[in-house]
Amino acid sequence: MGQLISLEIDGNKVQVPAGTLVVDAARKAGVDIPVFCYHPKMEPVGMCRMCLVEIGRPQMNRDTGELERNEDGSYVIQFGPKLETGCTEVVSEGMVVRGMTDEVSRARKDIIEFLLTSHPLDCPVCDKGGECSLQNLTMEFGSGDGRFLYDEKKHFSKHVPLGELIYLDRERCIQCGRCVRFQDEIVDDAVIGFEGRGRSLKIVTYSEPGFDSYYSGNTTDICPVGALTTSDFRFGARPWEMKAVASVCTHCPVGCNLTLNVRRENKSGGDFVVKRVLPRQNEAVNEIWICDKGRFAHHYASSEDRLTQPLVRVDGELTPASWDEALELVAKRFKEAGSDLLTLASGRISNEDLFNLRSLSDHLGGSTALYSEMAGGDLVAQVGVGQGSNFSNLGPETTIFVVASNLEEEAPLYWLRVKQAAERGAKLIVANPRHTKTERLASHVLRYPYGGEAALVLALTNSLSTKRIDLPNEFREIERSREIQAAAKDFAEADNAIILFGNEGTGLQTSRHLAQACANLLIITGHTGKANNGLIAVWQRANTQGAWDMGFRPAADLIETVRSKQALYIAAADPAGDDPNFVEAIKTTGFIVVQELFLTETAKLADVVLPAQAFIEREGTLTNGERRVQRFYTAVPERLQTRPDYSITAQISQLVGLELEDKHPFRVMEQIAAQIPDYSDVSYEKVSAVVEQWPIIGRSDLYYGGTTYENSQGLGYQLQPAAQKGQPVSLEAVQLEEFDSGGEAGLVAVPVTVLYDRGQMVIPADLLHQRIPEPYVVVHPESIAHLGLIDGAHVRLDISGIEVDVVAHLDETIPQDVLLVPRSMGIPIHGPTPVEIAVVEQAVT
Repeated sequence: MGQLISLEIDGNKVQVPAGTLVVDAARKAGVDIPVFCYHPKMEPVGMCRMCLVEIGRPQMNRDTGELERNEDGSYVIQFGPKLETGCTEVVSEGMVVRGMTDEVSRARKDIIEFLLTSHPLDCPVCDKGGECSLQNLTMEFGSGDGRFLYDEKKHFSKHVPLGELIYLDRERCIQCGRCVRFQDEIVDDAVIGFEGRGRSLKIVTYSEPGFDSYYSGNTTDICPVGALTTSDFRFGARPWEMKAVASVCTHCPVGCNLTLNVRRENKSGGDFVVKRVLPRQNEAVNEIWICDKGRFAHHYASSEDRLTQPLVRVDGELTPASWDEALELVAKRFKEAGSDLLTLASGRISNEDLFNLRSLSDHLGGSTALYSEMAGGDLVAQVGVGQGSNFSNLGPETTIFVVASNLEEEAPLYWLRVKQAAERGAKLIVANPRHTKTERLASHVLRYPYGGEAALVLALTNSLSTKRIDLPNEFREIERSREIQAAAKDFAEADNAIILFGNEGTGLQTSRHLAQACANLLIITGHTGKANNGLIAVWQRANTQGAWDMGFRPAADLIETVRSKQALYIAAADPAGDDPNFVEAIKTTGFIVVQELFLTETAKLADVVLPAQAFIEREGTLTNGERRVQRFYTAVPERLQTRPDYSITAQISQLVGLELEDKHPFRVMEQIAAQIPDYSDVSYEKVSAVVEQWPIIGRSDLYYGGTTYENSQGLGYQLQPAAQKGQPVSLEAVQLEEFDSGGEAGLVAVPVTVLYDRGQMVIPADLLHQRIPEPYVVVHPESIAHLGLIDGAHVRLDISGIEVDVVAHLDETIPQDVLLVPRSMGIPIHGPTPVEIAVVEQAVT
């Protein structure tokens, strides 16, 4: 904590670390100093003057240079002639702060009065009513009388779309600058700003499309008034009408803590609905921020297209059936299949679901497969970041290595936290074949050709070891480069080192090699087995790490594996929708069961479809990329005949002679703790535990931290990797494979991840449709110069034997001879694949 400073605030003695601002010191002492412009996550600016206080400092003897003391030993305090802003003044030894004097009260009253001169008095119809800082502070400090004439008020536009997600009411804006500073300081997306002067000052957007940022919704949380609102919540409900339920985001491996605001409403037929999603403070995970995908894509769970009853195929058609009928048929056919049963699941479902699925398959002698093109979960369990790791603690003593990941697209809050660590002084190494936003703060930027991810990491290892690994010819020059040598030196000499590896351009095998190379580098440099050191996988789904921990593994050739089985049990996966090549393989299987939220392309092929519950309708746990087990809670009643995945599997199990828990997920976790060694210390009690966090965020005042919810329902429980437990971890050889050559044009399609894809958990959110592109690919102009393409042309791809029509975008910053293909866009791709391209229609210029 460093040096502690003693001071007095409104009669309260308090000790705080040196460098603490007065307003934060007051917060720690339990004394409220009101603010509008100040926010504990941003640099102070002293714009609003609401935090004015009297500050006295110990008087210094000019002759001796020592602080003067009274007879009782206390300091002689000299107060300044004017009030000072508590948000910009740093504490000093012996300081005395007064925030309750008549002079301070008059100043606060004046500030409120000035703010209200042009502020509309429309609290009864304002979206912020009930959680408005200006409203609350006016009641506490404002005058009951107004001295300004209504006709002299300045009027502005009241319904200004900064983008399709965020609306601005310019009359309500008090020009605190929180939103502008957040976009500039916190997320490095300066897409909004001030325009004009004086009372005509207003917020405008500079981007096209408007407010083009993945984090725009956070500005509505920190806005102290009703100036900024989200398009899905404005005029939707009052804060006091809604119930707050703790949850966890299910879209990426960060596992952002959420609060779901729920109410029952007439326009939804009397159903309980999620009205909005807000952050829930967890300083070790997402602090108090979430991305817009996590905030707005939840609407899939309330979609009218959800499955609501079991379906059984009769005379070639899927027809409604009872649960008893469906489960008895499934149990009978699974029992007959025995060892020829394949259970295929993704990391979209909870640990409890995955455990029951694995238990059923093992009981019947069947096999399991993880629906993923990314490997390394077993290595994360061995050399993952140690228990107690927190990006917020990373600074100059740390080196962070991000490889094969466009981090902001794959896991926005990981990007945000890595950025902040770099700003605190951590060295950042970024390795990618193309430019990404992560490079902006990088100390070292390393380039490699797609397919050479593992070789690049091995080149770093060779720089640090006398035993060198033979690398392909094209990497020998890279290995000798000064940049590689400097990056390797920084990594090896760091007190703490973390590697985040993603799936930019990789398939299952290349991902495995990359993960092993990263693990070897950590072991060689001694960065394992302790907090803030180790390996993090940037998974495609929220609970892929949990799936690995529960015993699921990807199949080397999933299509052939499917084709060889007599029965398929598919949960939370849509292989036929992602790749039409799976259709024939699935059809060759004798019996198919799909457990899903929607009637997906795979579900349409099933013999039995079982309707599962969405995350808002049930509870369970997810394990994030840092192996932190976190709990989500039931927010709304289940839909009609839907059931939780773990319950469905348990009821099938009971019909084949295996007793599994089907009612209470905490009891499933007890079974997990008993059978999975890494989870032996995990319980619902531990994942639900909380400790005090800083800054102290809560809804008791709102003006300090915004409308973010305090965390009272669980910070999660971080698992220890094998290395931290003292178990041996060893180096393993990395097999390097040659990169595929391309098709006739020499092009190779490589998969990349984009935040807004066309998956079933995004498409139902109508308000995101302007951000979700049509299927597209990106290519260097020189790679297809012979076709004479212009940007935006419609082309036809021949990839993996499938023809797909897409839009082609030209980008001179990416490598030549590769075609970037976004995942979950309706284009079948699982790894680097030769591709042929033909023009369908040129774009209109």
